[in-house]
Order: sequence, then structure tokens, then C-alpha cells
Amino acid sequence: MQKIKSLLVIFLLTAASVAGAQQVRKYSNEFLNIGVGARGLAMGGAQAASTDDVYATYYNPAGLARIENNAQIGIMHTEYFAGISKWDYGSFAVPVQDKKRTIGFSFYRFGVDNIANTLFLIGPDGNINYDNIRSFSVADYALMFHYAQKLPVKGLTIGGSVKGIYRKVGSFAQAFGFGIDIGLQYRYKGLQVGLMARDISSTFSAWDFSFTEDEKRVLQQTNNQLPGNTLEITVPTINLGVAYNVNIKNKFYIKPEVNFVLSTDGKRNVLLPGKPISVDMNAGLELSLFNIGYIRAGVTNIQKYMAENGKRNFSVSPTVGAGVHIKIISLDYALTNLTTLSSGGGGTGLYSNVISVRFDINKKQK
Repeated sequence: MQKIKSLLVIFLLTAASVAGAQQVRKYSNEFLNIGVGARGLAMGGAQAASTDDVYATYYNPAGLARIENNAQIGIMHTEYFAGISKWDYGSFAVPVQDKKRTIGFSFYRFGVDNIANTLFLIGPDGNINYDNIRSFSVADYALMFHYAQKLPVKGLTIGGSVKGIYRKVGSFAQAFGFGIDIGLQYRYKGLQVGLMARDISSTFSAWDFSFTEDEKRVLQQTNNQLPGNTLEITVPTINLGVAYNVNIKNKFYIKPEVNFVLSTDGKRNVLLPGKPISVDMNAGLELSLFNIGYIRAGVTNIQKYMAENGKRNFSVSPTVGAGVHIKIISLDYALTNLTTLSSGGGGTGLYSNVISVRFDINKKQK
């Protein structure tokens, strides 16, 4: 387990170190692509069109304008890689001005704690001294402000997010970033359409490294290259979603949704790879009885892999979940896979249990 922690640290430090003064990187600020809320995760992340509660702060801020309560609170905590990585999310949203506008806030943290710092394990005399081992954390943080409103066109809403990002690697490095997201939603009868432009402004993260002279000496003696201060850029990602809500006698509801994700950072191993735009797809299905009990399923992480016979096949990560809504509390569960890691190609998927809660404050009486 400690080896995995060390590898995660090396990965984060390597990703932060770039050769020039600035560079566009694949998977920059990737912690913000993990997903939040057991409902959305159980549906494979396909939420751009249908999200309409406090978790819209992540999937599409335009959905916040559809909140009918005085306020909503969303909370989620989950752990990945056998508890090594911890993923925390909290959000708050409240309608204002006759519920035509909504403001919200959300907080994110993805971190690995209690990592052993073994830089000074071996002293200058060559002896091992375990008392020199210290621990540190590697964590990514994001704080966002959200605004959404209903437009004059019936069924059309717009929303946006302003986000500040802080990333920290122990006492060795830290980064500050800033970015903007914009979303649209349109609904006509059962049809739901959503458009989410993430990092539409491009998100800029400035890295600052602060090794001590002793740390620099040890790193150089072990043939490590010292990284320099740099500017990391996260380019836009466009998510287009389509959903349809089937209402059967106001008792049983069926809602399928498909999202197409267009990344602009070069060729990726997704459904339709290309340069500079690659297209990925997520899909989900939700079944509801009286809008009280829910069953959900989805697919995500569509990738190609090389089979033993030399042929290229597609692999997907299935997701499942369930939920219940009673009065002012919604409790949702999802079984989801953070990464494919050769899933479908003979590897072992790393599935995690996710539980999230939503509280409706002063729910409107019907």
C-alpha cells in the first residue's frame, strides 16, 4: 500500500513539472473529472441534460435553476484504491428572486494522506535512521461559486461556475488555479437537452516548488531532476447530453440519458479518438417508482485494448446504483469504477462503493 502511495506522489510531481514556462497537459486537474453524487455516478456520469438538484454544481450549473426548494445541501465522501485516496464533496444551493435565479457554492478535495517521506532515511554516513521518516499529504482542492437562472424562452436555463483551485504536494510544491464553466439546459415535455462547457476560459494553474537545500541535495544525489516553477493549462471540454423522461400514469418513470464528451487536448483512448478533438460517450438509465425509489445503471470509460489474439476490442466500465427519497432526504448509492485499468481486457477493475446524501430545506408543499 505504501508503494502505491509513493507512485501516486511521483505521478503528481511529474505531472506538475513541465519543460517550458507553460504547457497544455492531458488529464490536468483530473480530480475534477471523477464525478460526484451517487446518482450521477450510478448512471455512468450521464447527467448534463437531466441534473436538476444541488449536484448540478458539478454536472451542469444550468440545472440549479430548476431547484424548487428553498435550499439544498449535498454531501459525499468516498474512498478509492483500498482507502488510500479520499474524495470529498459538499455543496449548497438556494433559489433567489422568485426562484428564477439560483446561487450555489461547492467544495472538493481529493487527497492521499500519511505518505512516508523517506528522503532522509539514509544519513550522510550511510546508516538507516527510521526516526528521520516524516509523513505528508498530497491533496487537490477546489472551491466554486455557481449562478443559474431561467431564461424568457420556456424550458431554457443557463448557468455558470467560477472556480478556484489549490493543489499541494506536502511542503514541496503548491499550485493555484482559476477557471470558468458554462452550461445550458432545455426541456420540452419529456425531452431534456444539456450542454456543459468545462474550463471554457481554459483553467490556468501556476506551480511553485519550494525544496529546501537539503532536499535538493538528496534529490540530486539520487539522480532526480529538480522541477521548476511553471504554468499548467487545462483546455476546454464540451459535454452534450440528451435525455427523455417517460411518465407512466404518474407512477412509474423511465429516464435514459446519453452524453457525448468532446475533449480538446489531443488524441485520447476513447470511443472516437482524434486530433485535436476526441469524442467519448457515457450513458445511463434511471427507473423510478412514485419518485421515491430508484434503480440506476450506466456505462462509462469506453476504451480500446489489445486482446491476446492481437485484435483490438472495446472495453467499458458498467455502473449500478439505487436510491430512495423520503420527505427532505435523498439517499443514493452507487458501485462505480474510478478507472478501467484494462477492464474487459483481462485486468481487475477497482470498484468502489459511493454514498451521497441530499437535504431539501423547507421543501415546497404541493
